Amino acid sequence: MFETTNLILYPLTHSQLLKYIRADGSLETELGLIGSSHPIPPELKEALEQAILPNVADPQKNYLYSTLWTLISKRDNRMVGDLCFHGEPDPDGEVELGYGTYDEFQNKGFMTEAIGGILAWAQHQPEIKSIIANTDTTNIPSLRLLEKNGFTQVGVVDSLVKLRRTIR
Repeated sequence: MFETTNLILYPLTHSQLLKYIRADGSLETELGLIGSSHPIPPELKEALEQAILPNVADPQKNYLYSTLWTLISKRDNRMVGDLCFHGEPDPDGEVELGYGTYDEFQNKGFMTEAIGGILAWAQHQPEIKSIIANTDTTNIPSLRLLEKNGFTQVGVVDSLVKLRRTIR
């Protein structure tokens, strides 16, 4: 866990991920937060069940690269979004980042700040050399927030733009 100016970035444990999936308010209760509605998109639910939960449960893996990091607004005391890495850095030190802001908190700067925070955290992880992120070519707000955080476009495949940020 670490903090930015307005957020707490909190990596969820295996038991907390199970509560997150239930979306019954039990995670918010455990964390002492005000409940918020955060529907889980089908692709995230599938990733949680097929990759995130098994990887977090694997003691051979660094769970910080497998779990969901919830973003907590200090002012609102509510979860406002999530981000995650798609596994540990590869042999070249590259790791992929995914992220999402809950609908009612979009366009308030939370994700821009969260990505800036995770980049600052990555500076202290010697195994990370660069971070990549993919976003839909039509998702202009996502492209802008990545570019604000120093990501540059490195390619387009089908309808996805691939961006990279060098850490070291």
